[in-house]
Amino acid sequence: MSDSDAPGGRESPGIRTDLDAEADAEAETDADLKAKDEAEAAIRTGIETDIDIDFAKVFQALPSPVMLLAPDLTILGANRAYVQISGRGLDELVGRFLFDVFPDSPSEEATGARTLRTSLERLLATGERDTMALQKYDVEVPDRPGVFEERYWSTVNIPVLDADGRVSLIVHRVEEVTALVRARQATARKPGTRHASLTTLSHEDSMTADLLTRSQELQELNEELRKAHARTHEVAVTLQRAMLPGTALPRHDFAAVRYQPAASFLNVCGDWYDLIDLDEDRLAAAVGDVVGHGLEAAGVMGQLRSALSAAIRATGRPADALTTLAQHAHTVEGALATTAVQAVIDRAAHTVTYSCAGHPPPLLAHPDGTVEPLDTATDPPLAASDDTIPRTQATVSYTPGATLVLYTDGLIERRGEDIDHGLHRLTHSLEHHHTLPPEPLADAILTDLVPAPRRGPDDDTALVIIRL
Repeated sequence: MSDSDAPGGRESPGIRTDLDAEADAEAETDADLKAKDEAEAAIRTGIETDIDIDFAKVFQALPSPVMLLAPDLTILGANRAYVQISGRGLDELVGRFLFDVFPDSPSEEATGARTLRTSLERLLATGERDTMALQKYDVEVPDRPGVFEERYWSTVNIPVLDADGRVSLIVHRVEEVTALVRARQATARKPGTRHASLTTLSHEDSMTADLLTRSQELQELNEELRKAHARTHEVAVTLQRAMLPGTALPRHDFAAVRYQPAASFLNVCGDWYDLIDLDEDRLAAAVGDVVGHGLEAAGVMGQLRSALSAAIRATGRPADALTTLAQHAHTVEGALATTAVQAVIDRAAHTVTYSCAGHPPPLLAHPDGTVEPLDTATDPPLAASDDTIPRTQATVSYTPGATLVLYTDGLIERRGEDIDHGLHRLTHSLEHHHTLPPEPLADAILTDLVPAPRRGPDDDTALVIIRL
């Protein structure tokens, strides 16, 4: 008996066991997969370097009607599907204002143009995609001025952003559903017609038509919600501004402060700043950031700012003031994980004493342009640790003419980016502009770091600049 025939011996050729398969898999992992990865990398490289994609042809080949708009709503282009469905040639579209080409119907009930304009303005303000509900937007019949044809559209408006976050292009994609809506209307008018096959929709199309019909109601509800959110946003910002010191500081021409609420309702109203004269030589400066949003965050912010103001007046020491504030934060609902930094500037001794509670470090710009992060006295955020343990503080010396910058993370934090990148941007901006007086310096820093005005900041931003 050969080894292959013996019990426990090798299998005869052509018969594979699970152990063989596992061995092959391991071999693939060690060798074949490496080769596979290299091949895929080569393919990717080939795509990036060898294949020349004509995106103009891709655009024209898209099956969905698509029109390209400039931010001023001038038509820049349209693909074949859009030209066909609109009944207008490129020469009638390109270079013209959108609502000159597609004016609203003179009918009193017509709202198509107004609703589309609202969607486009919202996109320009937020830099975000805006999906519209089913719209009745009658279109003027070509070569028949003043005659409008009933049309229904499902529309999505998509922004294309430039490197600064501004909307540089709008992709206006539409799907016409007029035939579907008319068929649904015909079914509703003639439920018992003998020629049901001409008017009755399939079950799937009927469900789709019902959804499209209800979408108009949902859009109206969404508009009401947007208005309610806008009102709440306005109230929250007004409340916060009322609880913050005035931004005009005539007694402190060596200081500048800025507060910018977030563009999004979901992030507004958690930041604060404060400037207090402790005596003739000492000035206390603070910034803080409450986790949360809206009216609740504004209320918590007001309580914590007042408490820290009282604590620094009573103690004169940043570490003691933040220790007291941290203990107080346990009694304030919504104060958990609040961050803050308190500094005391002694103009006679030419020193800055500071303490941070989980907050981004203040920056000290020396007269020669060197920027020093004040990051050696940093403790956990408020109410996030054992607050019976005294907090730390540190003291640094400065040369007259230096600049101290305190800020909240809205200035340096960006979605999808490490916060260190934002801190580097702030440092670079301060190095470049440090010789400017406080007010122009504050404006220059905001210009360099805060996203483009069309979108606004993602989070509240508070900024305090003090010329020492």
